[in-house]
Amino acid sequence: EVQLVESGGGLVQAGGSLRLSCAASGFTFEDYTIGWFRQAPGKEREGVSSISRGDDGTYYRDSVKGRFTISRDNAKNTMYLQMNSLKPEDTAVYYCAATDYDYGSLADIDYDYWGQGTQVTVSS
Repeated sequence: EVQLVESGGGLVQAGGSLRLSCAASGFTFEDYTIGWFRQAPGKEREGVSSISRGDDGTYYRDSVKGRFTISRDNAKNTMYLQMNSLKPEDTAVYYCAATDYDYGSLADIDYDYWGQGTQVTVSS
């Protein structure tokens, strides 16, 4: 059974940091491109960051460039999203996802497997 389980969300003040983790099981993690998405109340889900299988190329939406860092540890079947300089507009439920595409993508339609999400709330 494929599972993606996020952790690390919480409440933080603006300017603070959080590190999200996503533990994967039930598939060959290193063979998959992975990504982080988020959905704020009343808004559509949007791609935040992605890291390719193989060459570990990284992709970020413009609003998080320079603040967020995606990484993966294939030995631990785990992916991470380090979030620094958080802003109130980063408040959302964050989801991890996996796809067998060769390259990173910020389009949720490209992804096959999804976690249940973890809440991130940034207070002003």
